Amino acid sequence: MSAEKVVKVRDVMMNNYAIVEGLITVAEAIEIAKQRQVKALIVNKRNVDDEYGIVLMNDIAKKVLAIDRSPQRTNVYEIMTKPALSVSATMDVRYCARLFERFGISRAPVIENGEVLGMVSYNNIVLNGMLRDG
Repeated sequence: MSAEKVVKVRDVMMNNYAIVEGLITVAEAIEIAKQRQVKALIVNKRNVDDEYGIVLMNDIAKKVLAIDRSPQRTNVYEIMTKPALSVSATMDVRYCARLFERFGISRAPVIENGEVLGMVSYNNIVLNGMLRDG
């Protein structure tokens, strides 16, 4: 039996995140991301039965910039990933890393009781979760 302390997602996640509405333009989303200094935006649920979405800056690069779409005339809902694959704040970071690998993602919203608590990425897991002294 290991005496190693389990590192949870809540221990490594970033509290800095931004939730936006799907109807805003990509140009507005870029401004919010710059102001909040985030690399991904969580797209809010439309109602209680809905799910969160996510837009990464590389989604904007691939789905808007690379194909010459207008950021002023493209809405976030057109390019977001929905539902966003989210993780529990109490999940072991090792399982979170395995989930990221299995689904080919690099970051996810952290959800507790249906509410967003933060955002976790591979960077957070490695820099904040590995080599922790018990």
